[in-house]
Amino acid sequence: MAGKLKITLVKSTIGAIPKHRKTVEALGLRKPNRSVEQADNAAIRGMLQQVRHLVKVEEI
Repeated sequence: MAGKLKITLVKSTIGAIPKHRKTVEALGLRKPNRSVEQADNAAIRGMLQQVRHLVKVEEI
């Protein structure tokens, strides 16, 4: 887990519960179809597990 992850928001957070909205925002995602790069660590993996229905993840 030393690489990087490319995280893309593929679904809007409009209908999501507030906790998931805050998690997506904490990942650095603001609008659908935007991507960010994050370090591959346990904290980020846990956040992604929580919102896996809203995002697409690629290892880079």
